Amino acid sequence: MTISAIDTIMSHRSIRKFKNQKLSEEQIQTIVTAAQQASTSSHVMAYTIIGITDESIKEQLAEISGQPYVKDNGHLFVFCGDLHRVEQIGSNEERLAMQKSLESSEQFIVMTIDAALAAQNAAITAEGLGLGICFLGSLRNDVQKVNDLLRLPPRVIPLFGLAVGYPDQEPELKPRLPYEAVYHHNTYLQIEKQLPFIQQFDQELHDYYQIRTQNKRKDTWTEQMVRKFSNPIRMDVAPFLKMKNVNKQ
Repeated sequence: MTISAIDTIMSHRSIRKFKNQKLSEEQIQTIVTAAQQASTSSHVMAYTIIGITDESIKEQLAEISGQPYVKDNGHLFVFCGDLHRVEQIGSNEERLAMQKSLESSEQFIVMTIDAALAAQNAAITAEGLGLGICFLGSLRNDVQKVNDLLRLPPRVIPLFGLAVGYPDQEPELKPRLPYEAVYHHNTYLQIEKQLPFIQQFDQELHDYYQIRTQNKRKDTWTEQMVRKFSNPIRMDVAPFLKMKNVNKQ
C-alpha cells in the first residue's frame, strides 16, 4: 500500500452535503471496478451493485432513509448481497442440491462480508479521486420497500447504500475508540480492563462535539450506545430475510 493510500484511509470522514455535480461514467466505472478487486470468499463475489440514476427512485429512497443526501449527491450506489446469481447458473437438480447451503446463516455472512469488502474498496477509491462518501444503512428503514423499488429477485437483499459526490463541506475528523480497546492480544480483553480506555474515549468524544463547527452537543460514546440499543429498530429485517430465502438455517 502506498503512503498516499494510507493517508486517504486515515483522513476519512463522512460527507453529508455534496455539490450539484454528477460523477462521470469513467469515475463510476473506476469505483465499481475497484470494488470488484476486493477479496471475496471462495471467489463467489456474492454481491451486486446497483447505481441509481432514476430521480423518482432516488427520491423514494431518500424518503425511506430520511436523509436528503440520498438524493442530493454525485451518484448513489446500493450494495446488495446476492446468492441469486449462483443459484441460477445451476440446473434444476443442482439448484435443489444447493438449496440448504444457500439458505444457511454461513452464506448470509459470506454475502454480507463480500459486499462490505467491495464497498470499502469503492469508498477508498472514491476518496482517492477527491470525492466524498457516506454509507447509508438507513435504507433498511423500510427494507421491503427498497426491495420492491429495485425489483430484487429471491436471495438478493439490499444491505446499504453509498452516496458519492463532490464534497460541499469539510467536517472535522471524528475520533475512534482507542487502539487498546479494539486490538486485543491472543484472547478477548475483559470489559473491566477496557473500561479505562472507553472512559478516555468518552471524554475525547465529548470534547470533539464541543469544538466542532456544526451540530455542537454534549454527548459521549457510552451515552450514544445506551440510547441506540435501548431502542430496537428495523425488527422487520429478520422476517424479510427468511422471505427472501436467506439466513433461514
